[in-house]
Amino acid sequence: MDRFYSLDHASIDFHFKQTPRDFVVEEIPLYEFSGEGEHLILFVRKKNLTTAELVGILARYLGIQNKEIGYAGLKDKHAMTKQYISLHKKHEEKLENFTHENIKIVSKTYHNNKIRIGHLKGNRFFIKIKKVNPTSAQKIDEALKNITKFGMPNFFGYQRFGNDGDNHILGEKIAKGEARERNPRVKKLLINAYQSHLFNLWLSRRLEISRLVNNFEVSELESVLNMPNDEVAKLKAQKHPFKLISGDVMEHYPNGRLFDFEATEHDFNRFNERDISVTGLLCGKKVKLASGVARDIEKDFDDEINADGARRYAWIFPENIEGRFKPIEAQYEMNFTLPKGSYATVLVEEVAKRKINE
Repeated sequence: MDRFYSLDHASIDFHFKQTPRDFVVEEIPLYEFSGEGEHLILFVRKKNLTTAELVGILARYLGIQNKEIGYAGLKDKHAMTKQYISLHKKHEEKLENFTHENIKIVSKTYHNNKIRIGHLKGNRFFIKIKKVNPTSAQKIDEALKNITKFGMPNFFGYQRFGNDGDNHILGEKIAKGEARERNPRVKKLLINAYQSHLFNLWLSRRLEISRLVNNFEVSELESVLNMPNDEVAKLKAQKHPFKLISGDVMEHYPNGRLFDFEATEHDFNRFNERDISVTGLLCGKKVKLASGVARDIEKDFDDEINADGARRYAWIFPENIEGRFKPIEAQYEMNFTLPKGSYATVLVEEVAKRKINE
């Protein structure tokens, strides 16, 4: 299935490559650190290293196990990233002499508990794209305005699927017991890639439905979408470019509980006001499923696997978007903030309306 985009413009030509000079990420913690406690909190800048590699280097230097170092999220390898990690403060003195060409400890503080996965609010990004002409710059300006106004789809980025983009293939076999992987971390990574692949296919299908609704009349849509007439009318009446469907599973935004969407005017308004957002399925056990018409679509991208499922925001609202065209350098710089688990490269692809890693 082709990837569908939310923005309604022709693809924009520019050059983008993930490098530490052109791709900078700074983690936004979920809470303020208390400044006291038995855990040492380090604000670390790294480049050309994964978070796992960063943790491994520090653990070997200190002579401790990797699991003794806490972190909130995985950061890109081909980038300059700043993130918080935690470890017991008894290691503070030894760290005074730590040096590494790709790692710098920027600052430190203390807290009374270890940082754990998910303990972050989001990430602030700086991205530079090149070979941008004035016409393309105007199109990028307009695309960023639309994302500011409406938000964007929350696809998993290409990084999720490995260097060759095919981790989901082995992940499916492992999830169904047709292949084995002894390393628990790698096993989880591969199964997650399969769940993410199905999510992306579902989200692209939902964008395709939204595009059809935006471009055709109700009488033309009934046979194309194979939905009840009243549901098609509800879709057509929605002002937002991403159409909500009866039976969708919604979630309070940017975090909160799940609930069934009942297609009331109140819920439409809450979505438009960014109080709630729609979620998509990460297939597996122990997960809430959509119902009604939404489930009819979702079930084509569901699968029975030996792993727990979850739900993920299908639509997000980037914040504090800024764009600057530098005509002499033929470059365009952008800053924006995304919620945790969302990919900056997906925003760049939404602007470009094409894949950027080919």
